[in-house]
Amino acid sequence: MAVACDLVCHIRLRHVRVPTLKLKNMALLLRTVARQGLCSSRSQFGILYRHAVPMGTTAKEEMNKFWTKNTRLNRPVSPHISIYQWSVPMLLSISHRGTGVGLSSGISAFALAALVLPESYPYYLDLIHSMSFGPQFLAFTKFALAFPVAFHTFNGVRHLIWDVGKGFKIPEVYRSGYVVIALTVLASIGLAAM
Repeated sequence: MAVACDLVCHIRLRHVRVPTLKLKNMALLLRTVARQGLCSSRSQFGILYRHAVPMGTTAKEEMNKFWTKNTRLNRPVSPHISIYQWSVPMLLSISHRGTGVGLSSGISAFALAALVLPESYPYYLDLIHSMSFGPQFLAFTKFALAFPVAFHTFNGVRHLIWDVGKGFKIPEVYRSGYVVIALTVLASIGLAAM
């Protein structure tokens, strides 16, 4: 093993090729020596395995015991949506996750469509204009697109403020939630009016 290590160090450090040993043969030699070294060292760690006892139950049996005990004691399943009173922070937290997933899915779908569809973006924009939707429908569509972007942005700023460690008192959490809702509606209306 010392010879193999010396040869590897010699080859690696000085970038000299050993003419009698090719690189594949060297890898095979190192692998063989390492395996023999590992096999001989396993007996040293046999002490750790000697006192190991196989598990008496499987994970499925443990889960069955858990659910049987909870059913027998008539315990509620928690966390469950029916035991919580809905609040603004809870609603905003769930909505933040939903808008994040929706926005990333929408952007990914738009990018995939841009790659796959045969025509360019101006063609499809002209196609939408030629369908002659009413101004109310276009304003509603703009609002529906702007709302999740504005909400996720403002609520993301709220989360960044929380990351700094500010605004964790319950009245502040509710106040910042109402501010996020108000700013989201105003920004969405402003973006839809453009």
